[in-house]
Amino acid sequence: MKMIIAIVQDHDSQRLADRLAKKDFRSTKLATTGGFLRAGNTTFLCGVRDERVDELLTLIDDTCGNREQTVAPVTPMGGNADSYIPYPVEVEVGGATVFVLPIEQFERF
Repeated sequence: MKMIIAIVQDHDSQRLADRLAKKDFRSTKLATTGGFLRAGNTTFLCGVRDERVDELLTLIDDTCGNREQTVAPVTPMGGNADSYIPYPVEVEVGGATVFVLPIEQFERF
């Protein structure tokens, strides 16, 4: 058995939750915050039998695609912000960060 921890952008979370339920994957959703864009993320915790790990990873990959987003850079800390002009930049967002962990024991009460 494996524990899959998938961190996805909020933009993709409801669609992923729907697809997980449709394919009979049980999950727990946690609201989390990302570091780089300081944007909302959702972390899914899924306990999965070994033979379904690849199916779940494919489902996550198909649901959480990358896309371009325009963001305003953060003002530099410690420097003179008077001459700093924050021009918007295009960054790639989306996708998922996934951890696959071995589980020694699982109990449901």
